[in-house]
Amino acid sequence: MNTTGQNMSEKEKNRQIRKEAIVSVILYAAFFIWWYFTGYGIAEKGTTETYTYVFGLPMWFFLSCVVGYALFVAATIIVVKCFFKNFELGPERGEEPDATESAQAAVTKPAVSETATAETKPAVSETATAETKQAAESVHAAETKQAAETAMAVTKQAAETAQTAAAIDVAQPFVKGGEQND
Repeated sequence: MNTTGQNMSEKEKNRQIRKEAIVSVILYAAFFIWWYFTGYGIAEKGTTETYTYVFGLPMWFFLSCVVGYALFVAATIIVVKCFFKNFELGPERGEEPDATESAQAAVTKPAVSETATAETKPAVSETATAETKQAAESVHAAETKQAAETAMAVTKQAAETAQTAAAIDVAQPFVKGGEQND
């Protein structure tokens, strides 16, 4: 029943999304109830001496964690196959794209038109390559400067920490001596 949601209107898509979300929450709530009552409900009724053991595990643990996990994995597979539909969240093909998509298309259009002559293409390519190299060098210089500033700040902080540690080492005998005199 896992049909594809081709040619769904926006309203139908939203209805399907809500339906899938509700089914998912119900499935999770059922799993939580199963886990809670098999884990806490059975465990509170006995002591470790009176527990029933399955594969070396207490029955409450086996039911809540092992059986519950397997049961709800199977339930999730069934729910996905029966209630979920595969459909595009964006506009269908042939629909009018929104303003965001139009702007993205404008940005990704080539900078040089297809009608450019063979003579202008190499010149444009060389200019773009030079500009790209210059931009990369600028970025590298900025990163290098930032790394140097960070290293200086870390070095300064380490020096301050070392000075503090040295001051504590110097003061330590006086503090211990004062404690012995009291």
